[in-house]
Amino acid sequence: MKSKYQIKGMVRVCVIGPDGQVKRYKPTWWRRLFGLPGRPMINRRHNTVTRQGEGLIANLLLAAPVYAKVVAGSGFIQVGTGWTGSSPKTNTRCNSPTGNMEALDSGYPVTVASFGATGDNTLRYRASFEAGKLNANGINEACLLNGNSGASLSLAYAQINPSANVTSVDTLQIDWEITFTGA
Repeated sequence: MKSKYQIKGMVRVCVIGPDGQVKRYKPTWWRRLFGLPGRPMINRRHNTVTRQGEGLIANLLLAAPVYAKVVAGSGFIQVGTGWTGSSPKTNTRCNSPTGNMEALDSGYPVTVASFGATGDNTLRYRASFEAGKLNANGINEACLLNGNSGASLSLAYAQINPSANVTSVDTLQIDWEITFTGA
C-alpha cells in the first residue's frame, strides 16, 4: 500500500487603512462604468513549503528537535518586492526584502478546527505589520521563518499577486495556512 502525503498552503494578504477598513484597489473602467468600488485589497495565493521547511517539519518529529519551531516568540514573516518565480522551493528568504521582519501575533499558530473536526490538519500563522512599520509599493513576496537572524530557516515562501502597496498609515495582515493531507 502506498500513501501520498502532501503539504500545501495558502497565504492571505490584507491591507487595512487607518480607518480600520480594508483598503480597495482603484476601480477598473468596468467597475467605474457601473458605479462599483474597486476590489478589496485582500489576496489569496498558494505558497510553497521550501526544502528547508520540509526539513523543519521532519525535525519536529524527532524526540529532541534541533531547530526552533515557527511559533509566536520565534516565528517571523518577511515581505519583499523581488518575486522572480524561478526558485520558490529553494528560497531561504525574500529575494528583495523590504521593511523589518514581523513576529507572529501572540497565540499563533493555531489549528483551523479542534482535533477530530474538519480542518484539524491545517495550521494558521498570522503576522500583523501595524501602521508605521511598512511603507512600500509592490510587495509581491513573503517568507515564513523560524527566527529573524541569518541562521533562521524558511518554512514556506509565497508570491503575493497582485502586489500590495502599503503606506505608513496602513496595516498589512498576513495569514498563512499550511495543510497536511494524505490519500
